[in-house]
Amino acid sequence: MSFAEYFLSNYSQVLDATLAHAALVLESLALAVLIAVPVAALTYRTGTPRAVAVGTAALLLTIPSYALFGLLIAPLGLGSAPAIVALTLYGLLPVVRNSIVGLREVDTAVVESARGMGMNRLRLLLTVELPIAWPVIVAGLRVAAQLLLGIAAIAAAVNGPGLGNLILDGLSKAGTPFAVYLTLEGIAGIVVLAVLFDLAFVALNRLTTSRGIRD
Repeated sequence: MSFAEYFLSNYSQVLDATLAHAALVLESLALAVLIAVPVAALTYRTGTPRAVAVGTAALLLTIPSYALFGLLIAPLGLGSAPAIVALTLYGLLPVVRNSIVGLREVDTAVVESARGMGMNRLRLLLTVELPIAWPVIVAGLRVAAQLLLGIAAIAAAVNGPGLGNLILDGLSKAGTPFAVYLTLEGIAGIVVLAVLFDLAFVALNRLTTSRGIRD
């Protein structure tokens, strides 16, 4: 049986795993954004807090994925919960770093003009600084999404959802006729998702960034 024939015989399983993989990454990325952007907004102006925020996120990214998934089993059990928490932690660095860079690159003259118009700190952040920094933040989201798509495959080790289960099944059945096919299905699904996610973020950036900033 060829790979194409094998894929057609169980495409529904691959589709379900692909959708679960995408949902896992999107949930984790959303949580990472909810944590990282406020942290960046609170710390980007001052050196020490900024360094602590970026350094902490960078430190979390250095933790071996198998070790982190394993450590989360005790408090969270098996399944989606440890997978989401681990992926959220891994997604923080690109978003924190790019959010800080984007906010720091806002022209001080623009900021001073907004202050001169009577804008308070929160309004200035929401209506001036974040919109100008948005393209850089989206670039961080693109990097985080690509990173999480790969790491999410390891969620299968803690009974998490996604394409990692196909890869793990293939590796566990090494030597059997269809072991390679199972692994290839998982890898191909992740590659396809990576392309689709990247295109989606390109479209998001184009649709949500004003032409003046984009040009």
